[in-house]
Order: sequence, then structure tokens, then C-alpha cells
Amino acid sequence: MDTCIFCKIIERQQPAKIVYEDDQVVAIEDIRPQAPVHLLVMPRKHVPSLKEVEVADEQMMGHLFTVIAQLARERQLEARGYRTVINNGPWAGQTVYHLHLHMLGGRVFHWPPG
Repeated sequence: MDTCIFCKIIERQQPAKIVYEDDQVVAIEDIRPQAPVHLLVMPRKHVPSLKEVEVADEQMMGHLFTVIAQLARERQLEARGYRTVINNGPWAGQTVYHLHLHMLGGRVFHWPPG
């Protein structure tokens, strides 16, 4: 996608602090962190939002969560916990229309969120 900021980051056309990447997934530090650890984990494949995920994306979706678990272990978050969030659509707060998961940790979170 020509105008998608995450596609530009994935293609190295836009700067970002990449903390993980493989052939399916890229993870970056959020530029407006809401916690001491705030990563965005996204598929290389452009999928606008969760509502566009198809059966063919099942393996990719599982891989996103496997990567998040690995990143949490690397940052010693697994013992105390961390939060994963997918914003889907404008009412949920989605501002970039490229599917991505927020991984937040390093502080106490409360329920209900926002």
C-alpha cells in the first residue's frame, strides 16, 4: 500500500526502531509508548484490520502471538504479565489501518481499559 505507514516501515522507506523481524512479522517500538514496554507487532502482509483476516491468514495470526510471547520473555515480562491489544476500527481507537498488535508491559494495568 502506497500510503500505509507500517508498509513503509516494513519496506525500510520510513524509519522505526525495529526490535524483531522474520519472513512474516515485524515488531517495532511504539513512538508514543503507553507503558515502559510498548511494541507494535505486525504482519508483513498488508491486512487493514482484524475484520479482513481470512482463513488463509490463520498461521500468520498464530505466529504474531508466538512472536509476542518470545518478545515478552526477552523483556522479562512473563512473570508479572503484559497486555496485548488489537484495536479494530475507529471506535476501538484504530488509527493505522494495517493490522497490528500492541504489546504493553512494565507497569500495572487496570480493568476495564479506557
